[in-house]
Amino acid sequence: MPAAGGDRADRAGPLLVACALRIEQVALRSAGHGRAGGTDRAAAGAYTLLRTGMGPRAAERALLRALERPAAERAAVLATGFCAGLVPGMSPGDIVVAEETRDPRGTVPCTGTALLAEALARAVPGRTVHTGPLTGSDHVVRGQERAQLRATGAVAVDMESAATLRAAVRGGARPVAAVRVIVDAPEHELVRIGTVRGGISAFRVLRAVLPAFYEWHRSSLLPRR
Repeated sequence: MPAAGGDRADRAGPLLVACALRIEQVALRSAGHGRAGGTDRAAAGAYTLLRTGMGPRAAERALLRALERPAAERAAVLATGFCAGLVPGMSPGDIVVAEETRDPRGTVPCTGTALLAEALARAVPGRTVHTGPLTGSDHVVRGQERAQLRATGAVAVDMESAATLRAAVRGGARPVAAVRVIVDAPEHELVRIGTVRGGISAFRVLRAVLPAFYEWHRSSLLPRR
């Protein structure tokens, strides 16, 4: 696997924000405004929002197609949306910033985790920001399986981030990150994925994170020292 986001690309391209679910897209779109073509763009062209569809295979396919576009060749990639927290005491609306994403196919280190966590704390004051490994799954994780993933050191799990970032770095180094908003946790477990629509707290947090994404992206444009 190529070196990943920790080895910052010499010069980043545009910002590509990837999410899986329509409700995640709605939250991010309502914060960023406007759309163009098959993706959504902020009015100033600060980012492109790509809805990949659910699951690791859909995420990988959609991201690879998006990066084939000439304007996206050097894009910084940030995977976002909802996730399940693995650490006791986590609550819906808490934020997870991945230090790395991992799944059975490999591990991808993330770029600028500390800066991104600080930017998110400013963007969404009062919300707890967790950092640590974000693990991938091809299904919704519940019960004992959640405890088993926690035993590996992971702090949260989702279905798309690991596949998204692995696809992003396949062709070479670029800035990559994953930010997820907890919609269920050990003490707040969902019955079914559709219950995400009732996660008002998580939805509101996801609407507020874009300024932190822009700050992270701007930092990736700075020359290395």
